[in-house]
Formats: sequence, structure tokens, C-alpha cells
Amino acid sequence: MRKQVLALSLGLLAVSSFAQKKELKEAEKALKNNDFASAISVLNSAESLIADADDKYKSKYYFLKGQALAGKKDYAAAASAFNELFDFEKKVGNKRYTSDAEPILNKMVQAVSTQAVDEYNNKKDYAAAAKNFYLTYKLSPRDTSFAFNAAVSATQAKDYDSALKYYKELREIGYTGIETQYLATSKASGQEEAFPSESQRDLMVKSGQYLKPKNNVSESKTATIVKNIALILKEQGKTDEAIEALAEARKANPKDLNLLLNEADMYIKLGKMDKFGTLMAEAVALDPNNPTLYYNLGVVNFNQGRVEEAKGYYKKAIELKPDYGDAYMNLAVAVLDQDKAIVEEMNKNLSNFKKYDELALKQKEVYKEALPYLEKADSLNRNIDTVRTLMNIYEVVEMAGKAREFREIYKSMQ
Repeated sequence: MRKQVLALSLGLLAVSSFAQKKELKEAEKALKNNDFASAISVLNSAESLIADADDKYKSKYYFLKGQALAGKKDYAAAASAFNELFDFEKKVGNKRYTSDAEPILNKMVQAVSTQAVDEYNNKKDYAAAAKNFYLTYKLSPRDTSFAFNAAVSATQAKDYDSALKYYKELREIGYTGIETQYLATSKASGQEEAFPSESQRDLMVKSGQYLKPKNNVSESKTATIVKNIALILKEQGKTDEAIEALAEARKANPKDLNLLLNEADMYIKLGKMDKFGTLMAEAVALDPNNPTLYYNLGVVNFNQGRVEEAKGYYKKAIELKPDYGDAYMNLAVAVLDQDKAIVEEMNKNLSNFKKYDELALKQKEVYKEALPYLEKADSLNRNIDTVRTLMNIYEVVEMAGKAREFREIYKSMQ
């Protein structure tokens, strides 16, 4: 009796094996005729037989399925089939079709990514670009930069729900966006060039054709991702969640200056200048030689009426960066802040000649104090505002020659 059962079982296995082989041959024939729909139909009907199939048939099934789906341009499903193939052949230790499948998958990645770049750069169709950048990432999960591109594109398309999803996924996978460029200078052209790998760069340097090898490491995009998550949440009216997202990120990275500045920027957008000022003070403690931080503290203090403190911060910014045009301009504005009160007093004392003359003299002294800062700002970044202000001040302080010179410049700029 046992022999009969065994013989019957072997017979069933033989039939099953025959059916698998037949179905796969039919699918293969359809693929050769570019009849992708028929190939998929045959493979779908064979799917139930594959679970118990020999390893070679399983490998072939996944490979043919990937090919058929790729032919139908169902790239996401094709990539899934190929990845199943890669995982299976790695598991069994026999890569029958992996080397044939990889170029097909790479071709799909190239096609979709090229389309995404074209949609973003040329067609300005950011919604379509977002979908294809994300599909590229799904086709090739190791290329995480495409997920970042998808998030940026979705934001441009104002599809905030998708953008938020992509940014959150980037955080979950620990994406930093840090990349290393391998550079060397060509002896022939004198131009610095980038190489695809460090070994290739070093080989060209050894050949004598290149010199001055160096590596450039890009900054982390972690802070940018957190900031964008917060900005999207704010755009969606979820202000508390936005602040919470930034605060949570800062708890994990308390010394990350970019995260701190992004949180500070959020408070500017919310009009909470007192909180912004507090964070700027923290930033200065983290980076005491950063002129921009002192400049921002100057702006905060001036807007809150602490003019003398603002002057001190602007001067510190200039000390650290002697060509800081905006700091010179704002310092001049802070000095001239006294002018409004003086003019009001002058208007009240139009008939009191003695008092009026005293105030006019005081006004001139204020202008003289502001003058060198304005002149420096103008020399660093001339614009119609610096020229007009200087023209007016030269007239008040009775520098006739300079007043005429700047009047002509002002006319030419109008």
C-alpha cells in the first residue's frame, strides 16, 4: 500500500513539474513576440504552481515576470519581481538570472529618473516629477537621493501631503544626503574635475595627468528635512506640530546649529520675536564667531526698541566680517533712529529760534555719526537707498560738493 501512495505522489509531482515547465515556456514565447499581456496572463495562472516548484523554475518565473511587467512599463511591479528574484537567488546561492535581470532594472531606473528630471527642469510639471522621482527610489531603494528629490518636487507642486510623507520616510530611513566628491586638477586644462570613485581619481593622479587630489564632503540635509517638515505642517495650519517637530529634532541634536536656526526661523514666521531672540542668543553661544548671528540679534533688539544693544551687535558683526554691508547699513539706521524724535521737537519749536538751532545742531551730530557707516555700506553695496540717504545727509551737514555728486548719481539711478 505504501508503494502505491508513493508512486501516486511521484506522479502528481511529475505532472506539476510538467505544468510549470509548460507555462514558463508559453510565457517565454509570448515575451519573444513582445506580447507582454499574454505573458503576464500565463504567469499569473502559473503563480499557484510556483510555491512548490524547483529552484530553477522559481528563478525563471520571477525573471520572466519582471521582464513582462517591464515590457508593459509597470515599472514598480517589475522591480518588485526582480527584487524577489535577487533575494531568492541570493538565499539559495545560485544566481541563474540575476546578471540578466540587473541591466533591465538599471534601464528602468534610468528611464524613469530621466523622465523625472525632464518633468522637473524642462516641463515644470512638479507633480509628475515627484511621482517619478519616488518611483525611481522604489525601483532602486539604495538611491535614496531620489526620495529627497520627490519630496522637493511635491513641495513645489504644493502637494503637501505627499511631500510630508516623503520627508518623513527620509527621516525614518536615516537619510542625510551627505555625499563625497572625489576631485583632482587636470594638468592639461588646469581645471578641477570630479571622478566617480576615489580609486579612479587616485589612478589618474598616479598616471601624472592630474594633481592636487582632494575630497569634498557635502553638508547633511537632516536639518533641511526637519525644517521642511515643520514648514509644511505650518502651511497646513498645524503650527504646534511644526514647532514640536523642530523641538524634537533639537533634543536629539542640541548642538546642531542649523536645527536651532531653523527653529528660530519658524518663530520669525510666527511673529514671536522674543523667542527668536532667545534662540539667537543660544546660537551665538554655539558659534561665537558667526557674524550673521550677531547681525540677527541686532535686528531683533532694534525691532524691540533696544537700540543701543542693537548697535553693539551690529558692531560685533562688522568686527567679525569687515565687509558686512547690511550690518553697516543697519548700524547707520540704528544711529539715525534718534532723528525722528529730533524732527518732532524741531517742528514743535519753529518759533523758538534758539531751541530750534540747538536741535538742528544735534541733528547734524547724529547725521555725522551715521555718515561713515552709510558711506561704507554704499561702497560695499550701492543701491538707490544708500545713495538717496547719503545725498540727503550731505545736504544737511552742508557738504555741498558731495551732495551735488550724489544728486547726479541718484538721478542716473531713477
